[in-house]
Amino acid sequence: MPKMNVDQKVIRELATLLDETGLSEIEWEEGGQRIRVTRATGPAMSYAPAPAAAAPAAAPAAPVSNDLSKHPGAVTSPMVGTAYLTPEPGAKPFVQLGDAVKEGQILLIIEAMKTMNPIPATRGGRITQILISGGTPVEFGEVLMVIE
Repeated sequence: MPKMNVDQKVIRELATLLDETGLSEIEWEEGGQRIRVTRATGPAMSYAPAPAAAAPAAAPAAPVSNDLSKHPGAVTSPMVGTAYLTPEPGAKPFVQLGDAVKEGQILLIIEAMKTMNPIPATRGGRITQILISGGTPVEFGEVLMVIE
């Protein structure tokens, strides 16, 4: 069997892409050489062994998130990706706690597959909770903010 010349830079880029998008598997093929990078899926999004130890502490917070998902003003993630509260690093956040917002106003951006997706307010009101921080990986359906 011929020895395969593996480009570690490609593997690192694919692994980074997995982290950025929240995907569990990605495959790349070029010139008859195929590389597949997968991540073990578990109850919590653990990207490294150290955060996995913090997962039990995060577990009690899940029921609160589940209760908020039923809130009529819950802003949920329409996709898996990385959430950003500012239009660019160092810029002023789109919204802050206590801000009044109008329906359709941009609240945050979710990056998925290198595409920036603006997330608008589904209703007008006041921001009473912001449940994420900038650069946080988010899951589909996860409550990100609450508008009262």
